[in-house]
Amino acid sequence: MIDLRSDTVTKPTEEMRRAMYEAEVGDDVYGEDPSINELEETAAEILGKENALFVTSGTQGNQVAILTHSVSGSEVIMEADSHIFMYEAAAASAFAGVQPRAVKGVRGTIQTEDLLHAIRGEDIHHPETSLVCLENTHNRAGGAVTSPKDMAALYRICRHHEIPVHLDGARLFNAAASIGVPVKDLSIYSDTVQICLSKGLGAPAGSILAGPASFIQHARKWRKRLGGGLRQGGVLAAPGMIALKKMADRLHEDHEKAKRLAQHLGEQPSLFIENRVETNIVLVNIGQTGFSASHFLQLLKEEGVLAVAFGPQTIRFTTHYDVSLKEIGQAIDKISKVVSARVILH
Repeated sequence: MIDLRSDTVTKPTEEMRRAMYEAEVGDDVYGEDPSINELEETAAEILGKENALFVTSGTQGNQVAILTHSVSGSEVIMEADSHIFMYEAAAASAFAGVQPRAVKGVRGTIQTEDLLHAIRGEDIHHPETSLVCLENTHNRAGGAVTSPKDMAALYRICRHHEIPVHLDGARLFNAAASIGVPVKDLSIYSDTVQICLSKGLGAPAGSILAGPASFIQHARKWRKRLGGGLRQGGVLAAPGMIALKKMADRLHEDHEKAKRLAQHLGEQPSLFIENRVETNIVLVNIGQTGFSASHFLQLLKEEGVLAVAFGPQTIRFTTHYDVSLKEIGQAIDKISKVVSARVILH
């Protein structure tokens, strides 16, 4: 089975598995797990932040950030199709008691004029704006990259209004690889940043939340409140360290796989590539095939290819470490077979 549903399906490498077995561990709630301590210090340095916190997932990292930055009854600005708004089960409202302010962006990037209009003024009828959340790369925009220039412009506005910025950088290393810059050239334009170790970087689990030391100290308590305090968590930190140090340099390979997939599928008359493929996500519109997304996915599964629906006529394919270039070619053939069969039937 060629699994293109997500980069979350990657399996840990043999080196990661050995590291898990050999990891030096301790009780992280007491701050005594040397593997987690080393991972947090390394991640903070790579991201250009004072301190970092290992969390169980990207969602937990984002929600700990919102809880730490915000107060109940305030408002958090976020892009209308962002992961925090679309895929985190209204956690910001359920846990932090904040009101999301969804602002539609362009290819996932909030525009400066729209951000300025969204920031609340002094009015007794309105909540205070407590936080702005950005996402880079942007999942629903097809892995789109927000440039350092655009991030800097948004960050300047927030600094002027004394509003902190949290960056959901679940795939931030993909963004950095795509434009050829160190990841801190992007994370610098945020007060806090969350990055996933378990997507393109290939670790079995875990994410990092990084920011000022005082913020991380406060965030550590929120992580505990959410049940995220780990004991011998070094078995997860050890593969996370390998992910940080060794897996980022190969992300361009996943991007090339995605571009090859998009190029060949785009040559099919009844398929349309919806996104500009910059990283490892390809959005394919199948409207002209006559298939529904669910039917198309079922036929693909029967041919040995897995993907996910991103709308009634949109299919998302995500490339990653565990799918080779050869398998991308096989997937192209299988997808083409499903499309051609429909054409023949008509």
